[in-house]
Amino acid sequence: MENNDQQLVVEYLAGNKQALTELIGRHLSLVYRYAFRLTRDTESAEDVTQETLVKMWRSIKKYNPQQNFRTWLLSIAHNTALDILRKRKDFIFSELGNEEGQGFSEMIADPAPLAPEIFARAEQEKLLNHALEQLPISSREIVALYHESGLTFAEIGVILNKPLNTVKSQYRRVLLSLRKILKEQKVGLN
Repeated sequence: MENNDQQLVVEYLAGNKQALTELIGRHLSLVYRYAFRLTRDTESAEDVTQETLVKMWRSIKKYNPQQNFRTWLLSIAHNTALDILRKRKDFIFSELGNEEGQGFSEMIADPAPLAPEIFARAEQEKLLNHALEQLPISSREIVALYHESGLTFAEIGVILNKPLNTVKSQYRRVLLSLRKILKEQKVGLN
């Protein structure tokens, strides 16, 4: 039976070095994807991921087992990414998606889409990515945490250090902004 994150932390603190390796293995891609969404740069995302894992290791003794480990770890990643972005001062953000072109539309499971569906999805994803590019980082961050990391609004509030209702209202405003931008894009295409 697989240990949960809290058990792995306890085991690591008790001297089991393999427990830390398992924790890192479990959450490495989550931290990297989140960092990439914020930095939009492979090298910066790698730096954020590495720095986050080092900070996690250094402060794991302070981790409260009553807290969700993933939320705690993404809080560290959030602060680390913002620190790196502040140091860079040149916010380079391209389309929302990874280097392989995967984005939100690909999160919807469809085992065997038809060719017209594939083309329609690619066009929708392109429009969505373009619309997301036009939003500020704080808006893209909420979307990424909610849709890609699968966090609840309460967990996002903990990471961003904002009240639950603020996160919900900001998410709603992001959706409205996206609708408006997408509508403008459609009008511009005709």
